[in-house]
Parts: sequence; structure tokens; C-alpha cells
Amino acid sequence: MIWIKIALVGFIILESGNIFVLYFFPDSKLANGMGVFIAWERSKDDPGIHDLARYLVNWVAGTKLIFIGLLIVLLFTADQTALLLTAGVMALTISSFYWRLFPLIRKMDSQSQIEPPGYSKSLGWMIGAMILCFLAGVLAAYLLMR
Repeated sequence: MIWIKIALVGFIILESGNIFVLYFFPDSKLANGMGVFIAWERSKDDPGIHDLARYLVNWVAGTKLIFIGLLIVLLFTADQTALLLTAGVMALTISSFYWRLFPLIRKMDSQSQIEPPGYSKSLGWMIGAMILCFLAGVLAAYLLMR
């Protein structure tokens, strides 16, 4: 189960950085901040649009905070079966990125709406690595349980 716990801790650290950036430094280009989107800066020209964008950014950060809190509880209280299921569900749900978000960010990247160029590919590889870490944790835990 140590491999699943390592994957969960890595995910918690990574997402905590993103939550911090979204709440306190949304203009940042680090930790998947909004600064990578050229439209984020343009939205500031229309206060109504920018307020909506800020609302959605804070909504995403708040939702991530809820998930991180639940993962921390699971990390400290779940038994082996629950941790195994948690890692499997994490891999499955994170993979939804490739269904809706990746096509959109890839399109924006190809239309020079993302800075730096190629950011969508980097993000795609990073998300893929996260999924593989969870799947590797599940596989390692399953094999060691036998």
C-alpha cells in the first residue's frame, strides 16, 4: 500500500500548489495558474467577464480543496481495499481530462491563445504521468497483496 500512499501524497502536494496559486496568485504561469491563458489577461478589460472568470477559478480551487481534504482523510484512515479503490478511481477520474479539457486546451494552444506555446502538450504529459503513477500504485499494491 506504500506505493498508493506515495502516489496520493504526490498528488496532494501537486494539487495543493495549484490551489494556492489559483487562490492567491491566479495571474501566475506556475502551477497551472491562469497566466498561461492569454484570454485571462484580456478578460480584465471587461469587468463582468473577469468577475465570471475569477468566480470559476475560485470554484475550481474550492472544489480541488474539497477533494484534497477527502484524500487526506482517506490517506490516514482507509484500509488497504479502500486505498486500492481510491487509486483506481483517481486514475479513472483524472483521465476525464483527455475527454473534455485536453481537446480544448490543445485547440487554444494551436491558436496561440496559450503562453508558452506547447503548454498543452506538457500538461497532457503531466496528467498522463499522474494517471500512470496511480495505476502503478494499484498494480504494485495488488501484486504485493497476493
